[in-house]
Amino acid sequence: MSNAEKVLYTGKTHTTGGRDGATRSNDGRLEVKLAPPGSSAPGTNPEQMFGAGWSACFIGAMGLAAGRLKVALPRATAVDADIDLVMRDEAYSLRARLNVSLPGVERDVAHQLIELAHQTCPYSKATRGNIDVEITLAEV
Repeated sequence: MSNAEKVLYTGKTHTTGGRDGATRSNDGRLEVKLAPPGSSAPGTNPEQMFGAGWSACFIGAMGLAAGRLKVALPRATAVDADIDLVMRDEAYSLRARLNVSLPGVERDVAHQLIELAHQTCPYSKATRGNIDVEITLAEV
């Protein structure tokens, strides 16, 4: 870690059983049963959790961008995430689509917010160049 780097938070989880198991956080705030995608078993899957985390982070990044641009982020701001589990060349990979809703925000400002957020959101940074990502502005 460089002198300029400061760890702000470390999320700690413990997972057992893979896609048919469970995961929980060390602080007890998260406890989730896991089930394979498309399964009727109770629980969620890693793709849904990834989409939830990325969406929340992306909205936070748009809030920071709104502050930089001196505009208000609407209370009804939302991000719908579609995370695809893909089989390509006999190997698994992910693909993502984020559909951003910014009701009442002028289209050009909304695109600026989305671009700034995509440059600063840690999830966007982690996926950049690693998976196919499409981000669109929802029509209102």
